[in-house]
Amino acid sequence: MEQVVQVERISPHVAMVKIHRPEAKNALNTEVRQKLAAAFLELNDDVEVRAIILTGGETDFAAGADLKELATAESIQMMQRRTERYWQAIAQCSKPVIAAVNGYALGGGCELAMHADIIIAGKSAQFGQPEVKVGVMPGAGGTQRLFRAVGKFHAMRIIMTGCLVPAPEAYQIGLVSQVTEDAETLVTAIKMAEGLAKLPPIALEQIKEVALLAEDVPLNAGLALERKSFQMLFSSQDQKEGMQAFIEKRKPNYQGR
Repeated sequence: MEQVVQVERISPHVAMVKIHRPEAKNALNTEVRQKLAAAFLELNDDVEVRAIILTGGETDFAAGADLKELATAESIQMMQRRTERYWQAIAQCSKPVIAAVNGYALGGGCELAMHADIIIAGKSAQFGQPEVKVGVMPGAGGTQRLFRAVGKFHAMRIIMTGCLVPAPEAYQIGLVSQVTEDAETLVTAIKMAEGLAKLPPIALEQIKEVALLAEDVPLNAGLALERKSFQMLFSSQDQKEGMQAFIEKRKPNYQGR
């Protein structure tokens, strides 16, 4: 029996996490969420991994939550499931995460994609938060991350109407980083991940941490944190290697130290 979440090492420093429930359009049931969380926790602890690709394959990224699990649930049951812990494992990953999105990224699938740092979408991909059409609302960041990504008026239209957002429009409003031909989505993500893997991992980790905090802290606090993180990087071997390589006109060899 095939695993619903598959982890593959693309290269020594790049890993790919793939949702594999094609019979359900990669709907996010409890098993998928648990295994996604476990995969990200393991990869985050692996010092050899410098970039992670998250994908659903060539057809669908994730068409939402598995409504068969949710249709008869009560509020206390939903609370006791504590599904936020599964999402936190992805949100708190310190390494660059690239979502490669084809097909549907709806509801929980759209929220999952927004946990990534970079979203590469095939031109036929469609995003959306259609939870209102089944009597609920986004519950894993849709009202928060989408609002921050595209602003109030785009977010309210998407969340309140449950409309689908084609990839070209998603790019225009700031929901995705890049749109490619459908057949090139994963190839583009892999190429970008390979490029990130050649950069100094400590610097990338600091960039991600400081940039994500920008949404939550006052400007002066964010600037202070940025300044301290910048200064701290001068104690790394990678900083010495990077600047020396630039001076010597050669390619740097970053070791993550």
